[in-house]
Amino acid sequence: MSSKIGKTRLSGALMVGLLMCASGVMAQGRVLTAQDYAQAERFMSYNTMPLVDHDVQRVKWLDNTHFWYRDHDASGDRVMEMDTATGKAAPAFDQAKLAAALSKVTGKPVPANKVPAYGFDFSVKPDGHYDIDLMGKHYQCDLKGAGECTAKAAAKTGNEPGILSPDKTKEAFVRDWNLWVRDVATGKETQLTTNGVKDFGYATDNAGWIHTNRAVVNWSPDSKKIATYQQDQRGVGEMYTVKTQVGHPVLDAWKYPLPGDKKVFMIEPVVIDVATHKTVRLQLPPQQRLSSLCDDISCNSDGHWSDLKWAPDSRTLAMVNSSRDRKHEWYRVANADTGAVRTAFEESVKDYYESGHGEVNWQYLPKTHEAIWPSERNNWNNLYLYNLKTGKMEHAITGGDGNVAEVLHLDRKTRELWFVGVGKVPGVNPYYKQFWKVSIDGGKPVLLTPENADHTISMSPDGKTFVDSYSTPTTPPVTVLRSSADGHVIATIAKADISRLKAAGWVPPIPFTVKARDGKTTLYGIMFKPSNFDPAKKYPVIDYVYPGPQTGSVRGRSFNPSRGDNQALAELGFVVVALDGMGTPWRSTSFHHTWYGDMGDNTLPDQVKGIQELAKRYAWIDINRVGIWGHSGGGNTTVDAMFRYPDFFKVGWAESGNHDNRNYENDWGEKYQGLLVTNKDGTTNYDNQANQDMAKNLKGRLMLVHGTIDDNVPIGETYLVASALIKANKDFDMLIIPNVHHGYAAATPYATRRRWDYFVHYLAGNTPPKEYKLKAWPWY
Repeated sequence: MSSKIGKTRLSGALMVGLLMCASGVMAQGRVLTAQDYAQAERFMSYNTMPLVDHDVQRVKWLDNTHFWYRDHDASGDRVMEMDTATGKAAPAFDQAKLAAALSKVTGKPVPANKVPAYGFDFSVKPDGHYDIDLMGKHYQCDLKGAGECTAKAAAKTGNEPGILSPDKTKEAFVRDWNLWVRDVATGKETQLTTNGVKDFGYATDNAGWIHTNRAVVNWSPDSKKIATYQQDQRGVGEMYTVKTQVGHPVLDAWKYPLPGDKKVFMIEPVVIDVATHKTVRLQLPPQQRLSSLCDDISCNSDGHWSDLKWAPDSRTLAMVNSSRDRKHEWYRVANADTGAVRTAFEESVKDYYESGHGEVNWQYLPKTHEAIWPSERNNWNNLYLYNLKTGKMEHAITGGDGNVAEVLHLDRKTRELWFVGVGKVPGVNPYYKQFWKVSIDGGKPVLLTPENADHTISMSPDGKTFVDSYSTPTTPPVTVLRSSADGHVIATIAKADISRLKAAGWVPPIPFTVKARDGKTTLYGIMFKPSNFDPAKKYPVIDYVYPGPQTGSVRGRSFNPSRGDNQALAELGFVVVALDGMGTPWRSTSFHHTWYGDMGDNTLPDQVKGIQELAKRYAWIDINRVGIWGHSGGGNTTVDAMFRYPDFFKVGWAESGNHDNRNYENDWGEKYQGLLVTNKDGTTNYDNQANQDMAKNLKGRLMLVHGTIDDNVPIGETYLVASALIKANKDFDMLIIPNVHHGYAAATPYATRRRWDYFVHYLAGNTPPKEYKLKAWPWY
């Protein structure tokens, strides 16, 4: 009897072992503890960034010769102001007095030695008072006298966000589909237009994926006129989200055109005289609401129409209009008083046009009847000088390999131009940004930042000096003040110190290169290994992915102590890689446009080939256990990978993916996939990117994640995939997060922990600790 029981127990144990192997959970897997997760959490940004001392992450210019910055070290934060004439820095104000005044007006303690890295700003008024912005709240403070702050009064009849005029006396805003101005000093409001109606209003900030109550306007330099548009979204299809609550749900509906829609956003440009309220409609037919650079008409989210530039004398303006497919651009000049418009020149391209990488780079020089025009005609984004009278190109301003990424300043008197460039110096990482000066009349560009590093630039308003913070993914930033004339260093602002970061166990990521799908092109990536890495072990791989076309997986080449949670994931027993495949930006045009018209490519041939090359190079990479995850476009790529390469990718975590771009904003898909074409047999040119059509291929473990009120990538995108998986009788997992948008807000720690659990369990074959609670993100 005892023998029979023993055999039964043995066979039962064997069966459990077989089931564990079959489910992907290895019998030899270990049980992770809360301490293991705490070790991983040490590498999250809210824990690592405070350990980097004297990293000047941004500067804010107060005038031509003064800027402020935040200096941080173990003792706390200091707001410093530098005088560029002397190169000396001193405290910008009495922080203790400000903290006491803010504590009094808010009723909450405000520490004197804590200044948020983001969410704080200030300016000094002519009377010496300070305008303070703190985490979305606005205060006026007297720091010279008694040290008192008062909450900044809202507008008398509304609190619509305004766009400030150049002379800072007025701000323009939208109310009830019409444009208004508010006097900053008195709060008096004046209605400028009266014929705006629902869905045909002025300065409307609705691109579908983004929709706010902010105005989009360009003030004239003399602050007397406003250039904007009347946006026609009548008849455009709608998007919906539903917020869950006790009682009736809340429906949000707004205009959101899709690829192939007959009705899309159209704009009629206008110029409005603020004093007389006269509206001059520019004499051209309605135009597409598109940008030469991004997928919103205001590329920097600052309320300015990026593709419209005023003449310095405020009498004329230039604008660039795009065709719906982004293959044709028109450079136009308009008379602000009469509305007369003429097309100076135009350009057609094969795939899609872009005017820069981060900035709309075209310029308007009305005094000399010239324009500076960016073009990728030589396979790189370079600048060309055009004659506005003849419409002919006079000569190239820049040439050769490498891109002009961002034009930051143009001196119209000296005819010199300053730009951020990439890939223009042989032997330097092609993603490193460097700063250049060039004469628009010809001549060799002058490199102003020679260090072999990634440079972040902030120029003074007059262009005489600039702040340069340079670093690499493995070396901390050095921040200096330089002369714009020749780049010489005027003063060292700060040198970042990572001693405390290293003492906490931080290890730098490992830059690497591999060959692309063609076997020739060099690809650049970053690898993350556990801080207790053991080369004798085999590590599963997690591929963090973003496919482009507007950015890549690596997330910049400057120093960053935490790139997302890549290192944190590695601490749990993985090798994490981020690789910028073909189709991502900053390289040549042919590289960037690799998969135009085939968005289902998603850089995946490069991801697979790159990981295979790394596995051949390093014996500690387990090529049989590869996972993948990403958010938004990366969520799309993750599902695509699990369906298109089911034998390679074993586990996928897909967040908020745009899985079929026929259900995403039209200006995105139509730019990178082309205009929607339906064939006689019902097939379309968008079929090659529709993830749900490949659901039957799933073999591994897949988690779909989405927020219910995502107004960027609607949740229906994930439902399409889920529905197809159900029809294909495939097992999958899904996490739906109620009442969050494209980002997960306060639910971010929960979603992150669940992602860690998922890879620990299904890819590594280990057991995660039960319901470990990550720290709440400090910005929620």
